[in-house]
Amino acid sequence: MRIVAGKFRSRVIDAVDGDKTRPTLDKVKEAVFSRIGPYFDGGNMLDLFGGSGNVSFEALSRGMEHSILCDVSFKAISTMKKNAKMLGVENSIDIWKMDFKKALQHAKELELKFDFVYLDPPYKQQQIDFILSYLSKNNLLNDNADVVCESLKEDEFQQTYGDLEQVKDVIYGITRITYYKKR
Repeated sequence: MRIVAGKFRSRVIDAVDGDKTRPTLDKVKEAVFSRIGPYFDGGNMLDLFGGSGNVSFEALSRGMEHSILCDVSFKAISTMKKNAKMLGVENSIDIWKMDFKKALQHAKELELKFDFVYLDPPYKQQQIDFILSYLSKNNLLNDNADVVCESLKEDEFQQTYGDLEQVKDVIYGITRITYYKKR
């Protein structure tokens, strides 16, 4: 895997060993960031199913100030830490080893708000409806925040979740990318 653009452009990062995680393809990453950015002037990100940290490190490369990466896998956590150290961004991230429900609750307790949330759960266990509702109901998003959901192409989601409105829906092979904006 590589960083597509920004200050870490063309830098290679490690994927998580094994077949339990599914890296976001470069063409999908490029499409996502072209749609929502492509660059940031600071901001906070939540990468709820972080894997290797691929999407967070891309966002940091493009100007995001801080990212919280969450995962339950020891291999994923180890890979995130290794990639962060290699890129020199240890001070720009927090890594939470916890499931997504605990992470959302923890963010709520800390009264955090995000400008960008990336959701790429295991396809067969995705609970994107629950997560989108939770983000909206618990005021975890700044105004004009972007939420991007990666799922199977067969998955479909509501047009709105509280103050989140679907703004685009695209299919790349077996992958569906659904974009929401906080209004």
